[in-house]
Amino acid sequence: MEINTVKVLDPNGKIISSELEPKLSDEQLRELMRRMVFTRVWDQRAISLNRQGRLGFYAPVAGQEASMIGTQFALDKEDFILPSYRDIPQIVWHGLPMHQAFLYSRGHQAGGKIPEGVNVLMPQIIIGAQIVQCTGVAYGFKLKGEKKVAVTYIGDGGTSQGDFYEGLNFAGAYQAPAIFVVQNNRYAISVPIEKQTKAITLAHKSVAAGIPGYQVDGMDILAVYKVMQEAVERGKNGQGPTLIETLTYRFGPHTMAGDDPTRYRSNEEASEWEKNDPLIRFRKYLEAKGLWSEEDENKVIEEAKQTVSDAIKKADETPKMTVDELIDSMFETLPDDLREQKEEFRKTEAK
Repeated sequence: MEINTVKVLDPNGKIISSELEPKLSDEQLRELMRRMVFTRVWDQRAISLNRQGRLGFYAPVAGQEASMIGTQFALDKEDFILPSYRDIPQIVWHGLPMHQAFLYSRGHQAGGKIPEGVNVLMPQIIIGAQIVQCTGVAYGFKLKGEKKVAVTYIGDGGTSQGDFYEGLNFAGAYQAPAIFVVQNNRYAISVPIEKQTKAITLAHKSVAAGIPGYQVDGMDILAVYKVMQEAVERGKNGQGPTLIETLTYRFGPHTMAGDDPTRYRSNEEASEWEKNDPLIRFRKYLEAKGLWSEEDENKVIEEAKQTVSDAIKKADETPKMTVDELIDSMFETLPDDLREQKEEFRKTEAK
């Protein structure tokens, strides 16, 4: 089985084939660019906040904006996202308030209190668990006769997990309207894709599950959107699940928890991938159409800075968690051992 990489834009932002270009209005094209620029600035700010000790766990996203935003943009509000820990942009653009994303990073419970009507779960830390959960959500949509899709994300390394295969197999067997987006940024922390699998492409892993598999240039937001839009349509039309492999690259470390990418990636490799920066490629495309300017970009940059500033302030103003709240939130009726722990803690705190 041959799987070709879907591309719409070349590195200079020119259309490779007019047949591949998705039908998007000028307003939609501008919005895609706005979201990518906003997310890049937000990511830079989040890294600074992490270094200042104002955020906890954080996984940088620079380089993967086209993969993240292009896939989410093809969804309807009613569709469901089950993210991994790097996929904060998708759930924020899907409706989760940014200050809650910051609280999640700090390990605060309020970060996980998802507002009514926002169809997301909080990021999954257990590698691959979201694949099985996505299949379950999607199968629920099918049983209820609802025209919705569930989408989840995983990295290249995560495709080696047992849950990945189990989730795909169930989705294929029961034709669940699930979309599995594999963001292949070439490294599972420091393990390169060549040591992770002997599969020709990660999209080929769809074959055993009997579902369609596509590989797309993940630095090309138009290509990502086109493939995702078609997957959404298939899912909602009862044609079952889809696996999409996006070829992308994270410019920064795996997470801010001490990872140093220079220890396992060459400067030459990083420089080559930076030439395919999704923002630069799409900016050239829009500028040629007269849809984007330096003034437009500067407005978005300032908007992003202010939004992040307001969100971190709101997170700072959220009351700190208490041990009582943590224990009480675990069960509707506390078991004896937790009730005893709660009382012991109160006695210790009172001394």
